[in-house]
Amino acid sequence: MSIAKDSGSPYDRGMWLLERLIFRRLRRRVFPGLRGDVLELGVGTGVNLPLFEAGARVIGCDASEGGLGWAARRKTQAPVTLVRADAQRLPFADGSFDVVTASLVFCSIADPARGLAEARRVLRRPEHRGELVEPPVEGTRPEHRGELVEPPVEGTRPEPRGELVEPPVEGTRPEPVEGRAGGRLVLLEHTRGSGLGAWLTDAVGLLWNAWSSECRLNRETTQAVAEAGFRLERVERHALGIVRVIKASV
Repeated sequence: MSIAKDSGSPYDRGMWLLERLIFRRLRRRVFPGLRGDVLELGVGTGVNLPLFEAGARVIGCDASEGGLGWAARRKTQAPVTLVRADAQRLPFADGSFDVVTASLVFCSIADPARGLAEARRVLRRPEHRGELVEPPVEGTRPEHRGELVEPPVEGTRPEPRGELVEPPVEGTRPEPVEGRAGGRLVLLEHTRGSGLGAWLTDAVGLLWNAWSSECRLNRETTQAVAEAGFRLERVERHALGIVRVIKASV
């Protein structure tokens, strides 16, 4: 599974050292295991495309026509369709994908919150085949699954023939019962680091931002994912927390 050899783009040549030091290893861990209908945001020159295996059906989108031209040259195992589109305004229907993924993208999206909201919109929601029990309205009694024994004895409460339905615990949601799991968000990003890494990204970021009009070194992408309504499942920190693999679900 070649990552860099299929493309001689200036971007790939400029990333060669960082790929050798850290990103190549992480890409090979993250992307081959993704299955189903997969949307890759900011596919760029297609560096991840050779890693998707036959169990994935991949749509790669990018706003750059030049990047998509390089991506189209990649040799792939999975079927791949390339679409010119902005990650902040995706041209796909709600619930179209099992996985939305991206690498080194949310550092440069103009409005990360909007991009994450779009990612969440196009991911499939979990199916719940069990009954969702609504909490009782304040001041009323909970409903009973069963017939009340009539007439009740004076001074006592009627006894239900059935199970008392308890309201769900506040802050929880029902578990899927024999249903489809919800869609997943899988990101490989550079972010504001942890500890010394935070100091480095903040300090270098001042100079970096003056040079780069798009890329931001110290974005809090993990926090942004949670604030967009995703449920964080796993966050791996590498290189002083500056590089992270973020896995979340809807």
